[in-house]
Amino acid sequence: MAPRLLLSMPLHAITEVYGEAGLRERFLLELESFPADERKQLTEALDLASDLHAADRRVREPYLNHLLRVAIRIIRYYGVRDVDVLTAALLHDAVEDHPAELGGLEPDRSHAELTGAALAELSRRFGPRVAELVSSVTNPEYDPERDKHEQYREHVAENLDRDPWARVIKISDFTDNGVGVIHTTMEKAYSSARKYRPLVPKLRELVGRPDTPLSTEAKEHILDQLDLAEERFAAILDE
Repeated sequence: MAPRLLLSMPLHAITEVYGEAGLRERFLLELESFPADERKQLTEALDLASDLHAADRRVREPYLNHLLRVAIRIIRYYGVRDVDVLTAALLHDAVEDHPAELGGLEPDRSHAELTGAALAELSRRFGPRVAELVSSVTNPEYDPERDKHEQYREHVAENLDRDPWARVIKISDFTDNGVGVIHTTMEKAYSSARKYRPLVPKLRELVGRPDTPLSTEAKEHILDQLDLAEERFAAILDE
């Protein structure tokens, strides 16, 4: 591949043409202008994410692709260079998906114990702010008697209300799942559309808040992406 060409390609185009290797190369290109200590932290976070999610798949692709796209989008399209936010973006599913491995506990421990140990390990490695950001975007233990998607939306709304920087991570995550809904199987697309469509109005409202730490240009870009996601959800669900 021609590395510099990657800087001009949409993220899902890189994924389709070059796969994980292309996304890794694009991420490293984005990091070239970062100070050495910040590059070190971000490459360590990527290494940890790679280890934890090594066997994970997102239907047609390695799970790491999703994490790389979320982080790259925050740098390139949102204009954010906050190393803690980017570290948390790379690790935003680590506690939810691999708490035992991350926290060094047996998987038969309680949800609270596993989550607490995993967050403590993130705090030890990358600092308390990274752990707090990951905590804000980590799903809780759901009540099996209630609709899981409804509980997910309640959790997102509550946590993003109080944590402006977590909004940035969740919005990039949502964009990858929502706008990217066309890059998966129809069964997965239908499930994702049902889950995420009701969140669009809340995310629009959160993006528009004065305390959301993004430029006007980034907010306008995100609102356009939310419109596109909603258009795709409607095409899937309203047939």
